[in-house]
Amino acid sequence: MSWHPQYRSSKFRHVYGKAASKDKCYDCVPITRNVHDNHFCAVNPSFIAVVTECAGGGAFLVIPIKQTGKLDPHYPKVCGHKGNVLDIKWNPFNDFVIASCSEDTTVKIWDIPNQLLKRNITTPKKELLGHARRVGLIEWHPTADNILFSSGYDYKIMIWNLDVKDAVLSKPVKILDTHKDVVLSMSFNTDGSLLATACRDRKIRVIDPRAGAVLQEGSYKSHKVNKVLFLGNMKKLFSTGTSCWNNRQIALWDQNDLSVPLLEEDLDDSSGLLFPVYDSDTHMLYVVGKGDGNIRYYEISPEKPYLNYLMEYRSHSPQKGIGMMPKRGLDVAACEIFRFYKLIPTKSLIEPVSMIVPRRSESYQEDIYPLTAAAQPALTAQEWLNGINKGPLLVSLRPGSEAVNSLPQFLEPEPLLKTTDLSQQQGGGERMQEKQKPREIEDGRRRLKVEEKLPTNEQTCLSNGFGIFECPPPKTENELLQMYYRQQEEIRRLRELLIQRDVQIKQLELELRNLCTDTGNY
Repeated sequence: MSWHPQYRSSKFRHVYGKAASKDKCYDCVPITRNVHDNHFCAVNPSFIAVVTECAGGGAFLVIPIKQTGKLDPHYPKVCGHKGNVLDIKWNPFNDFVIASCSEDTTVKIWDIPNQLLKRNITTPKKELLGHARRVGLIEWHPTADNILFSSGYDYKIMIWNLDVKDAVLSKPVKILDTHKDVVLSMSFNTDGSLLATACRDRKIRVIDPRAGAVLQEGSYKSHKVNKVLFLGNMKKLFSTGTSCWNNRQIALWDQNDLSVPLLEEDLDDSSGLLFPVYDSDTHMLYVVGKGDGNIRYYEISPEKPYLNYLMEYRSHSPQKGIGMMPKRGLDVAACEIFRFYKLIPTKSLIEPVSMIVPRRSESYQEDIYPLTAAAQPALTAQEWLNGINKGPLLVSLRPGSEAVNSLPQFLEPEPLLKTTDLSQQQGGGERMQEKQKPREIEDGRRRLKVEEKLPTNEQTCLSNGFGIFECPPPKTENELLQMYYRQQEEIRRLRELLIQRDVQIKQLELELRNLCTDTGNY
């Protein structure tokens, strides 16, 4: 008789949620009372943006991520919209650019200054005028620079190329006119070549956004879909919605066959919406309930049963919206694998909730932090519009490795730039660097590696002030103990050096793969 374990082995089986202390929260924040079903919050490693209450138009706050505690009631706002703001999203490749959409039928792009705001921002960097009715959703492309998708109550999805000098754009590069009702949700696959949508007509669609063709379309009579999500490269979709009995429900779909769900499960009989959030690095799926304080989380596997329940974070404070910190902003020293920002309007509070893997070791846990998406685009806007597909550039989160916010090394073999420089030089600088020949790039990288090796070689020849072959033999027991401790310290340092070398090897392999992809595209 075969024995099957009751629990499956998983490194994320004991993940738990930890709410931040009161001094690490954002207090006295006038969170919007709008009933629109959106996150109302956007987060990056530099700022947290939240839609706020505002008389005579729409506005949102942009607060530096480290400025916790009570918010000044006269804190400046970003207030250029004439109607309520319905959605905000940070540019994934520039921490100082944010997009917003509103009931006034416009989409606006804003430049946020690096220093603390001293007055209201009323003039946008760009204004997109194309929708005939209010705009409810916006999404940045995950790998192409300056490509933005917007969806309005005119049932149209518009694709905008922001890589132009015009401050006012009235003609999108593409209009997807395939929906018969309001689009409730949009989600990209990993390389941004496919778009999944959930519509009020209860149908899920998988669309080729550049061709405008619907590749798959399906609905299920017992599942009224609200939100849909691509599950990375697993060729599966995840949706949340309600059953015919009005229970909150989740469903899993095959990307290539939307006729019947692979899995369907009722959660509870609450009335609030369910926001799905997927972490493709750890294959963990979070389901956040609107109107309650719970966050359920699962682990996704490619084989049955596909969805493995892990745990549920419970709180008495109901959330109206939620923000998610990108991986490059997490605290890896505390084994933090995800961080939510809960909007609690009843307390005018934004509460960070960290998802933590309990580990005793204080060293970097490489097994729970695989290479993750970098803060640089893999493609220009025009390359993507021309039909090129490319996955995101990947970086390591190990402290002391390549700066996560810097330019990719295969584009520039010079010292890495800081985040603030990136926001100013992202336009023309990258285009010039991409034109370098692969041989010149390799020569530059080789020179760098030779220069890096010289000091490390000198360091390995020394052991606490003595040369390895010059250490005098110990004469007493005390000297013998000191020699032993010095050798232990040397072994520990050499192990750290080996780990650094392994990381450098992985980064070089990644750069080589990116370089081969680039040369194949030209």
